[in-house]
Amino acid sequence: MRREIFAGSAVAVLMLTTAACGSSDNYGGKAPAVQPVGDSKQVGSGYGDPYGSGSGAAPAGAADKSGPAGELKVSEIQGLGSGVTDSAGITLYRFDKDTPKPPKSNCEGDCAAAWPAVAANDASVSAGIDAALLGSVERSDGTKQLTLAGWPVYRYAKDVKAGDALGEGVGGTWHVLGPGGKPAGAGKGAAAGAEKEEKPAAEAKGGELTAVQNPELGTLVEDAEGKTLYRFDKDSAWPMKIGCVGACTDTWKPALPVDKNKVSGIAPELIGKVKRPDGTEQLTIDCWPVYSFTGDKEPGDTTGHNNKGLWFAITDKGKKAKVVG
Repeated sequence: MRREIFAGSAVAVLMLTTAACGSSDNYGGKAPAVQPVGDSKQVGSGYGDPYGSGSGAAPAGAADKSGPAGELKVSEIQGLGSGVTDSAGITLYRFDKDTPKPPKSNCEGDCAAAWPAVAANDASVSAGIDAALLGSVERSDGTKQLTLAGWPVYRYAKDVKAGDALGEGVGGTWHVLGPGGKPAGAGKGAAAGAEKEEKPAAEAKGGELTAVQNPELGTLVEDAEGKTLYRFDKDSAWPMKIGCVGACTDTWKPALPVDKNKVSGIAPELIGKVKRPDGTEQLTIDCWPVYSFTGDKEPGDTTGHNNKGLWFAITDKGKKAKVVG
């Protein structure tokens, strides 16, 4: 790994003369030094404000969305073709970060508020769905969740009536469930039998951020390409400092700012940006500049965590992920 080079005495210090950017106390009651991106609305999709209401309140009927599915049906979903709905016509979904073999749900906590797990009891199928594909998985709270072809089944809190499919494509990881367990429409414009639809390329402004559950490290943040994001102990949230400059950025790539309305699982008020010494802008989470690591080769890799005791995967709260072992 290349040696990290720090400009000036050790770091390039960026300080604003007006408001301070705090690190762990809601900015100490002061406005953050970094400017928030996007408008002031709450997250409209994902986990932070799972119902897109601006207040965190669930829409009418959301409390019922973890109930049994009843008879699963094959319904026509606009733009996707055949998808699975429950007995009331409410669209059902699967999560790409779950696993079917063995079945496992990776949607807990705030995620589960936005994507209620469908109870496993009293499920049956109508024509077009193989009853042998039905199953269940035990969740961390001891409840049983319905599975189809091994994939845990969910509803979406923002779908309020039969035929709604507002959850399709959220975060690049949520898809309407097809009758065989694959994403609905997976065979359209893609190789037949593909398990996942390809994520769109990250936009110039950085694309989405998603909070994901890592079984060892806890809740981490990934970019639109599924790359784990990191913070650096030689940076600082207050006073604002950028410690990774020059050749350091060949290995640790500054993350681009994002629209806070395109994040899932991170409180929008924690999303900001900072101007680097070279004039470019960098994403911040709770005022900490964040980076991706060139050593991570596959989505979800965390090989940069605890690198040299200075680099740590960043959590959805802007904290350092725990060190295991």
